[in-house]
Amino acid sequence: MKRHPRIGLLPMYLKLYDDTFPDLRYEFDNPLIKIVLEGFERTGVETVMSGICRQAAEFRKAIHHFEQEDVDLIATLHLAYSLSLESIDALAEARRPILLLDTTMDQAFGLDTDPSRIMYNHGIHGVQDLASLLVRRQIPFEIVAGHPRHSRFLQRAVAAARGARAARFFQNTRVLRVGESFEGMGDFAVEEDRLWNRFRITVDTISPSMLADSMHSISDKEINQEMQSDRERFVCAAPEEVHRRSVRVGLGLRRYLEKGKYQAFSQNFLAFDSADGPVDTVPFLECSKAMERGVGYAGEGDVLTAALVRALQNGIGKTTFTEMFCPDWIGDTIFLSHMGEINPEVAAGKAWLIEKDFPWTPARNPAVLACAPAPGPAVLVNLAPGPGGAFRLIIAPVEVQPDTRNPAMRDSVRGWIRPQMVVERFLEDYSRLGGTHHCALVLGDHRRAVAAMGVYLGMERTILE
Repeated sequence: MKRHPRIGLLPMYLKLYDDTFPDLRYEFDNPLIKIVLEGFERTGVETVMSGICRQAAEFRKAIHHFEQEDVDLIATLHLAYSLSLESIDALAEARRPILLLDTTMDQAFGLDTDPSRIMYNHGIHGVQDLASLLVRRQIPFEIVAGHPRHSRFLQRAVAAARGARAARFFQNTRVLRVGESFEGMGDFAVEEDRLWNRFRITVDTISPSMLADSMHSISDKEINQEMQSDRERFVCAAPEEVHRRSVRVGLGLRRYLEKGKYQAFSQNFLAFDSADGPVDTVPFLECSKAMERGVGYAGEGDVLTAALVRALQNGIGKTTFTEMFCPDWIGDTIFLSHMGEINPEVAAGKAWLIEKDFPWTPARNPAVLACAPAPGPAVLVNLAPGPGGAFRLIIAPVEVQPDTRNPAMRDSVRGWIRPQMVVERFLEDYSRLGGTHHCALVLGDHRRAVAAMGVYLGMERTILE
């Protein structure tokens, strides 16, 4: 899956300098602009360049170019001082997140520096000029200060760009809910008009029976091909009958999602209450596969977290829907699990495809994936609705622990995380912030990228570290 962001690089300058020193600007092409472009290239970021802009008309032309190229982020590069009133209107109308690169040509400017270098190293007050106007106009932005030869500068810039890409994937999400939300679960419940007004997220709700027509359009050939693909990708231990009916219902759901152009979905397993007819099992297997394809998912009717999973998976890193289940007060870890949904892309090794006992409704036993996320750094992310229409991103850097050797646990969705604080304090702080019981787990230390996503979406952000 392509997660590399596309950055529009906007070099900014002052016309007065061109009028006074007409050859000066060309010295910025090499090394400063070249260093920035090469740095982004090394990180895998795709860069779209504009010409050097000085006046309002040039900025409008550059922004139009970036919109045509569909960049995820506009990064300003202040070559020297630049006038904020020349650029602010174009940037305000850009409909793209903004990153201010607060940097200079030279790495050092000390007591013995030749004064002729002043002209090449004073862009920081142009950054301050523009940042002040962005704040006054309530236009969200990120800023990264430092020299582009330093890896931390590039890492922070790329993190901001990934956050911007994730913010784009979160907004305007079209979500399908199969079955009504789980009755009584109130933490993730958000009025649909609130989701629309705030993020342009739309929600459609259907009953499981409405998947029947889509299922009837699935051929035996398609089912056989999907089952063969599963055998190649997973360790298949489920009976063929169980595997087949899960694939049949899953492909019907996939076709419904594709036909309706839905980018995320949620399902209430209690709504699947029939062992007769075409929709005779819960499509947990397809929920897992959908996340891998970049379709957002969350359980029990949680459309908010489903949209979040979509944004993180497409914009930042390998992501799965999950829940904190059981604390280990002695081992200082927390057990993650859910009913039978995990993105196989996060798995440590091959996932097992097994039959799952399903006592909750008359529906037949489904096939599910059983595995644990790969060990290493990760981020647990929660999107918590708050008072007065506010939303808060709770960002928890964690360490995913190696998988269990307990054979009794191997037939389940599982994982253990170690927060950066003792479990008691972590759980206290998490709930004080209003964190819901549904989360997303992103592999890798992407805390800065997730925080940047929150900035661009106008959300409050708390990092539990």
